[in-house]
Amino acid sequence: MTKLAILEYPDPRLRKTAAPIQKVDDAVRQLADSMLETMYAANGVGLAATQVDVHKRLLVLDISEERNQPLVLINPEILKAEGLAPAEEGCLSLPGIYDKLSRATHIRVRALGRDGQPFEMDAEGLLAVCIQHEMDHLEGKLFVDYLSELKRQLIRRRLEKERKQRSTPSETRASAPAL
Repeated sequence: MTKLAILEYPDPRLRKTAAPIQKVDDAVRQLADSMLETMYAANGVGLAATQVDVHKRLLVLDISEERNQPLVLINPEILKAEGLAPAEEGCLSLPGIYDKLSRATHIRVRALGRDGQPFEMDAEGLLAVCIQHEMDHLEGKLFVDYLSELKRQLIRRRLEKERKQRSTPSETRASAPAL
């Protein structure tokens, strides 16, 4: 398996719509495995292929505390969504950024599994939120798109500043005044 690079907002590649996967083969399974490894290494609970610059309809999830219940959803579709409740969301493509969004509390999803076989599942709570969040990525949508333009601008500036600080040599950073 390979740890993949996660694209960060406002990278325009995060805005691409993912194409359906025509055939579940070893390459798709390898991608799913690499995405799981990447998600676990980044302490995430979900990751969409779009976030690793692969524009295919594939997402991986694991909301278990033990990190031992991976889910692979290929070509996922929401069949039913009910209820609405706010929940705090974060995103591996927006490190350190969290905000409350309202999402459906109960969903029914159809997808192909890692084995290529179709299945349906019901999800609620955190799992339902994660599936909806990752499916948004497949459409080129980020959770910040639900926020006001002002909040998005503030988040963009904050992330750009943090990226700049990470790329600056530590000697320069240590001598720079704190703002």
